[in-house]
Amino acid sequence: MVKSFIPHLVFGVLAVLGVSLMNAEDPYLYFTWTVTYGTRSILGVPQQVILINGQFPGPKLDVVTNNNIILNLINKLDQPFLMTWNGIKQRKNSWQDGVLGTNCPIPPNSNYTYKFQAKDQIGSYTYFPSTLMHRAAGGFGALNIIHRSVIPIPYANPDGDFTLLVGDWFKANHKTLQQSLDSGKSMPFPDGVLINGQTQATFTGDQGKTYMFRISNVGLSTSLNFRIQGHKMKLVEVEGSHVIQNLYDSLDVHVGQSITILVTLDQPPKNYYIVASTRFTKTVLTATAVLHYANSNAPVSGPVPAAPANGFDWSMEQARTYRWNLTSNAARPNPQGSFHYGTITPTKTIVLANSAPLINGKLRYAVNGVSYINPDTPLKLADYFNIPGVFSTNSLSELPSGRAATLATSVMATSLHDFIEVVFQNNENTMQAWHLDGYDFWVVGFGSGQWTPDKRKSYNLVDALTRHTTQVYPNSWTAILVSLDNQGMWNVRSTLWDRQYLGQQFYLRVWNPVRSLANEYDIPSNVLLCGQAVGRHP
Repeated sequence: MVKSFIPHLVFGVLAVLGVSLMNAEDPYLYFTWTVTYGTRSILGVPQQVILINGQFPGPKLDVVTNNNIILNLINKLDQPFLMTWNGIKQRKNSWQDGVLGTNCPIPPNSNYTYKFQAKDQIGSYTYFPSTLMHRAAGGFGALNIIHRSVIPIPYANPDGDFTLLVGDWFKANHKTLQQSLDSGKSMPFPDGVLINGQTQATFTGDQGKTYMFRISNVGLSTSLNFRIQGHKMKLVEVEGSHVIQNLYDSLDVHVGQSITILVTLDQPPKNYYIVASTRFTKTVLTATAVLHYANSNAPVSGPVPAAPANGFDWSMEQARTYRWNLTSNAARPNPQGSFHYGTITPTKTIVLANSAPLINGKLRYAVNGVSYINPDTPLKLADYFNIPGVFSTNSLSELPSGRAATLATSVMATSLHDFIEVVFQNNENTMQAWHLDGYDFWVVGFGSGQWTPDKRKSYNLVDALTRHTTQVYPNSWTAILVSLDNQGMWNVRSTLWDRQYLGQQFYLRVWNPVRSLANEYDIPSNVLLCGQAVGRHP
């Protein structure tokens, strides 16, 4: 009896374990998106826009930490197309990043299935087209990663959740804007500002309750200020970081950035203005929406609340108030402050200076004197197949060179597990913003003038927040620290899309010569091949 019982017990335990292991696998979510053109009258003029499943903006993706996303994207445009997932780290998986350095664009009337995981992330993010000037026509949307139920959050569950995609907008067709840039002209001033693709929108809540607002600047070129008439805004999360919960009357949101706030409807019941307006522009463009108290019929009244009277200095001081919540966790159970980034000595310092040179008589944008050009073969494929001559790791210096500007397919080589200091030096009179794919980074310092090593004395080495996009003020610098723990080919770019399009970008090759699944996933079985990679086999 005993002998016969033990095998049954063992098999029963194994069966239970097998079921447990199967159930423990992170869920898979399946989507099919069809990208088409459509016509919308957005600023009172019918214009061609890019739709996803007939929607402008595109569908909102609400997922949970560690969910696996399987998304079949069908391109029905007349041009090749790619979608990138802004702020999603693509752990060990730059194959799915959706930029021209990692992926072949999807040809017209073709499809590609993205397969990626929202690994160890929470927060408010976006997606948008990364090809040509498609972003100027739409195709963007929200990607919200909700925390797992077993992981606590440092605030009470809100009574509702609103997503607001704010951004500048142009009446010109995306092809017209592209042709203008190709001819050497600079980007025109935008024609308006939109909230969720509209000039009018209403968000309804109950008096006394608290609501989450996820705000992302999906525009092309303009910083915005966001505010809600008569209401304080409690900042709780910035691009995956839980932050010290300060109260604000208004918040600057720069191109490509996302923030999450809590707003309590604690005012007399009526309608209130929600406002997004351009910052640091001679002409101020404003979009308004309505915060509607459900128990009120009173219309919105009074003047639209004004943006801060002060400019760059005020904005920089506000940015310094964004601090990591050291005792809170984010996507994982360990507290954010358990990683003591400020005690690590960087392996190298990289200083990146943006500029706007003329090359061959036309306006370009450059990094350390190099203006990036896209090759016909994605860098990731050239690296994988050892195709020579596609990119150079010697064209871009780690410090500003002062040399005449040149065109190149520039890649900067780094090693997996390096810990680097990067300084964005802006010697121009315009606002800048920079994004790094595959990572978030600690924003440790802002300052005016030229950065020098002595400026490190002003760094916040205790509770600087991590984020994926940082602003750089005119004639100023911003310093970040990055732990290079994610192998791959990663885009470093200006989020101002005209500057990115005309060369203010490059790629960071984070590399370990030992090929291992512990460091990076294999090339996808459905990989698209183009350029010199055509005919090669993974």
